[in-house]
Amino acid sequence: MSSIAAVAVQTRDYGARLRTAAAGLEAWLLDEQTQLPLWAPVALGTGIVSYFLLPWAEQRLAVAVFAAAVGIGGLAVRGIVARVLGWGGLLVALGLCTAHYRTQSVAAPILHSKFLGQLSGTVTGVEIRSGRGQLRFTMRPDNLELPPQVRISLKASATSVPPPGIVPGAHVSLRAALNPPAGPSYPGGYDFARRAWFLQLGATGYPMGPVVVTAAAVRPSGAEARLDALRTRLTAQIESRVGGGAGAISAAFVTGDQGAIPEDINVAMRNSGLAHLLSISGVHIAIVVGGTMWGVRRLLALSPWIALRWPVKAIAAAAAAFAGIGYTILAGSEVPTVRSCIATVIVLLGIALGRDALSLRMIAAGAFFIILIRPEALLGPSFQLSFAAVTGLVSLYNSRLGRWLARAPPDSSWWYSAAHHGLALLVTGVVAEAMLSATALFHFNQSGMYGVLANLVAIPLTEFIIMPVLLLAMVLDTIGIAQPVWWLLGKSMDVLITVAVHVANWPGSVMRLPLVSPTAYGLLVAGGLWVCLWGTRWRWLGAAPAAVGAVLALVSAPPDLLVSADGRHAAVLIGPGEAGAGRLALLRERAGGYVRDMWGNAVAANADAALVDLPTARCSDDACIADINDHGHRWRLLATLSKDRIGRATFGPACAAADIVVSDRRLPNWCAPRWLKLDRAALSQSGAVAIWLRERRVESVSEAVGDHPWMMQPLVRSPYAYRRKSPASLP
Repeated sequence: MSSIAAVAVQTRDYGARLRTAAAGLEAWLLDEQTQLPLWAPVALGTGIVSYFLLPWAEQRLAVAVFAAAVGIGGLAVRGIVARVLGWGGLLVALGLCTAHYRTQSVAAPILHSKFLGQLSGTVTGVEIRSGRGQLRFTMRPDNLELPPQVRISLKASATSVPPPGIVPGAHVSLRAALNPPAGPSYPGGYDFARRAWFLQLGATGYPMGPVVVTAAAVRPSGAEARLDALRTRLTAQIESRVGGGAGAISAAFVTGDQGAIPEDINVAMRNSGLAHLLSISGVHIAIVVGGTMWGVRRLLALSPWIALRWPVKAIAAAAAAFAGIGYTILAGSEVPTVRSCIATVIVLLGIALGRDALSLRMIAAGAFFIILIRPEALLGPSFQLSFAAVTGLVSLYNSRLGRWLARAPPDSSWWYSAAHHGLALLVTGVVAEAMLSATALFHFNQSGMYGVLANLVAIPLTEFIIMPVLLLAMVLDTIGIAQPVWWLLGKSMDVLITVAVHVANWPGSVMRLPLVSPTAYGLLVAGGLWVCLWGTRWRWLGAAPAAVGAVLALVSAPPDLLVSADGRHAAVLIGPGEAGAGRLALLRERAGGYVRDMWGNAVAANADAALVDLPTARCSDDACIADINDHGHRWRLLATLSKDRIGRATFGPACAAADIVVSDRRLPNWCAPRWLKLDRAALSQSGAVAIWLRERRVESVSEAVGDHPWMMQPLVRSPYAYRRKSPASLP
């Protein structure tokens, strides 16, 4: 009886503790109830991310049903905790449903196998990338057996003018090679196939001869076509007026077209932390809107009768809103531009109504609207970089420190005010860089280390000189007197480029990390949101998951071997002790720049070595054998190079002695390596593969993509379906 009584007492004790904890949670959420709406886009985004990250339909359905059940159950129970769970669950379920609906609504035919032959059709869009010596155009093929929209890439002269006649509306004919949109080049890498799905792009390719214009374009009839034509003319006009890289960046500031920016300037802007200036976002929208509002108010105030009788502030805010919306449409309505436009319109609405704008709620409303309409945008670096920086800065200036930084004491001396403003700029830069670095490292595997210092110069230069001069030049150009202003704009842009180049060339200007896992990135994002969105001291608990995510990202090990989805390319990370440590050795020396860049970034190494040059490699015209040392264990890689048949007497023993065999053809059953056989048959199921030798771990693209419709090849559910032996059976 005594033991039963002790258990009863202990149970009551646990019950009391649970009730106390629940009461404390209720009290905390009551204190934070004004912050709760900020979590609506987070819950919606959680459902969207779940849709894209969960590979199989039954997994996504299970999460949606569970979230909906939590939502319905939570709303049926009294209390703020239950309501938070209820609305959170419903929003997660809504996110899953929204992403599924959007995926199905944009479905369009996709090419299933390579096409070689004559192609004719109508050009629907042209993208000039003179900075890379390339022109791309989309077309609607006449052949109904092909996808309704394909994209052709061809080399172009280094000018901003496309080859004659290749314009929207023209009918062209060419002999072309088309391929299905390519999936990730390694597990967790950039998924062009997913992007092409939402762009309704069914194939990509290149011409195998001249492109012949068989019918000239008629005058654009639709609003979108006329807008594209206007954007093209403006881009060419600005580039020709200013010239060079300065002209290309100037055009990007107006129309959002970055195709003409030279690659070396792109790299310098990225490595110096200034790449965000190339994407039309808050800085550009604020200048256009602010300038419009200031100008309209001054013009209306010139008339005392109007100033005394009309709502001048509301009229100026409305004009500024129309200017911001027009600029957003002209710039192509990219995610950062749309986000900035929505936020600005909300601010202007608050001004027109005589109310203060709620900054974090403004950002949350913009994010909620964008991902509800275009859920796929949530996965893009553009969306994440834009909202991360703005959320961090607004949260900073809503805090006590931020309010102190925002306003120097009114009776302070000039030198104190200058130091105060300098400190505010420095803290702002540090916070912005901290918010951006995690996203840059996750998506691009690198981040500029001196972005804070570069932005201290670049942002004021852009806000107070470049953008006003650019707007003035465009206005004066309509009456033909803008040449001196164009010259001034070019010189200002040259200063911006010089800052980017100098900072990018400083020692240690770029931090590189291999393959940051979704888990590490998720912890960083969750911790950052927790710190930014709550208002009480409990917000600082978010530092714990952020710190864990940072540690996981820093200690992540790169894969030792990468294999492409077609088996033509493979690369070995040269480890410590080998000649040329920290480099990526590729199977084929003539691998393209895209493969080198993507794989080099994935392992945070330079892809400038060749497998044949390794001292442990023995290569012929038909195959290559290389021994890979990994902490005392030697792995043997066998890879084929040619299409010629190799006899069983020679190739059979080589297969048996190899741990891993890679081939772009189907190998016979008698080719039996000790561990992995990655031939055409296996890779058609797995997609690209990454291998960690020490952990004997293999990851494939098919495991991550699952049955999402943009994955075209047959799928395998088990990551071991293409293995010859289990890792546990290896020595």
